[in-house]
Amino acid sequence: MGAETRPGAQTGPKPGTKAANKAARRDHAAQMRERERQQQQRRRLRTIALVVVAVLAVTAGLYAVFNRSEKSSTAGGYEVGSPGIGKTAPGFSLASSAGGTQSLAAAHGKTVLLYFQEGLSCQPCWDQIKDLEKSAKQIKTAGVDEILSITSDQANLVARKVKDEGITTPVLSDPDLKVSKAYQANQYGMMGDSRDGHSFVLVGPDGKIQWRADYGGAPKYTMYVKVDKLLADLKAGRKS
Repeated sequence: MGAETRPGAQTGPKPGTKAANKAARRDHAAQMRERERQQQQRRRLRTIALVVVAVLAVTAGLYAVFNRSEKSSTAGGYEVGSPGIGKTAPGFSLASSAGGTQSLAAAHGKTVLLYFQEGLSCQPCWDQIKDLEKSAKQIKTAGVDEILSITSDQANLVARKVKDEGITTPVLSDPDLKVSKAYQANQYGMMGDSRDGHSFVLVGPDGKIQWRADYGGAPKYTMYVKVDKLLADLKAGRKS
């Protein structure tokens, strides 16, 4: 019969011997390799997670752009912000270039076209008002009784600009953007949300919004709309 191993007998290299030291180094090296393998696996997983997050972010961005462009195209080249058609127009009372203050409540019973615009830094916006004034007859025929423009510039600067441009349309000052934010008109300009874009809101005699067009958004940042197009959009929008 072969030799039997007695219980408690030494089966590995004797501690302190070269063989034991070699085995210890081998075990340590194996542990280090396993640790490195685990670290590499964790790095790969982190990389995959970052790639997934990046892909999702890009996909979300593309969807937002696509959705925005789709929204614009279906609305005749403009967006329709909130509050939209059928909603009660938020009330306001603002300093006017005509002197004193102008409130929306004072126009109750009339159909009022609110024109939110960028202000002093946007000459096309002032050209827009002048062209609207030149087309007063067509505007009236379209059912608009009054036009009020709103910008975030200070009242004294607005009054000076109105005088320089020879404009008679009241331009209201909304320096803290309180009214602009109520209409979310500051969401469609090239200056971020610090200024209005190029938005028109038609408020009916009952204070309800009949039509809305936000032209100033990305990617074109439109700051001027031909009056014929504006009236055509207004007519089509009110029908729908």
